Amino acid sequence: MSPQSYIFSMFGKSPIRPMQQHMGKVQACAAQLIPFMEAVQAGKWEEAQRIQRHIAEMEEVADQLKRKLRLSLPTGLMMAMSRRDLLQVLTMQDRIANKAKDIAGLMMGRQMHFPKPVGKLMLEFLRRCVDAINQAEKAINELDELLETGFRGREVELVESMVSKLDEIESDTDQMQVGVRTALFAIEKDLPPVDVMFMYQVIDWTGDLGNLAQRVGSRLEIMLAR
Repeated sequence: MSPQSYIFSMFGKSPIRPMQQHMGKVQACAAQLIPFMEAVQAGKWEEAQRIQRHIAEMEEVADQLKRKLRLSLPTGLMMAMSRRDLLQVLTMQDRIANKAKDIAGLMMGRQMHFPKPVGKLMLEFLRRCVDAINQAEKAINELDELLETGFRGREVELVESMVSKLDEIESDTDQMQVGVRTALFAIEKDLPPVDVMFMYQVIDWTGDLGNLAQRVGSRLEIMLAR
C-alpha cells in the first residue's frame, strides 16, 4: 500500500475517483451541445428538445455527484491536496455543466438559431470549446497517478504538458469567439434586436465553457506548484 493510500485508509476514501466521475459526467453533458446545436441549425426541433432534456438530466446527475462529494471530502490535515483546492476544481467543473444546461435551455426555450453564415462559425467555436473540456477531463484523470507518485517525476511533466495544451485550446476559443461576434455584428441590423441580444448571450456562454475548462487546468497547476 502506498503512503497516500495508507493515509486515505485512515482518514476516509480518496476523493479523486469521485472527482473524475463528476468530470466525466460534466464532459458528457457539454459534449451533447454539439448534436444539439446541429439539430437546432437544421431546424430539427423535436430532436433538439430530446437532446436538451438529456443535457438537463445529466446536469442533475452531475449536481448530485457534486453534493455527495462535498459532503464526503476528508477534512484531515494529511491530504496531499488541500480540501480548498479540490472544492475549487469541483466548482469549476460544476459550472461547466450548469452553463451547458443554460445554453441548451435558452436556445430551446426561444427556439433560436443562428443565421447560416454565423451558425457555421458558431458550431466550429462550440466544438473547440468542447475540445477544451475534453482536455481538462484528461488532466483530471491523471490526478490518481499524481497522488501515487507524490506529485513528482514524469507524471507531473505529463500533466503540465496537458495543461499547456489546454491553454492553447482556450486561446483558440478566444480568437474564434471574436470571429463569431464579428460575423454577427456584420448582419445584426437585419435581425430582430431581441434575437440578436440573446445570440450574443449564447456566444458569451459558449466562450465561458472554454474559460471554465481552462480554470480547471489553472487550479491543477496551482496544486502541482504546492
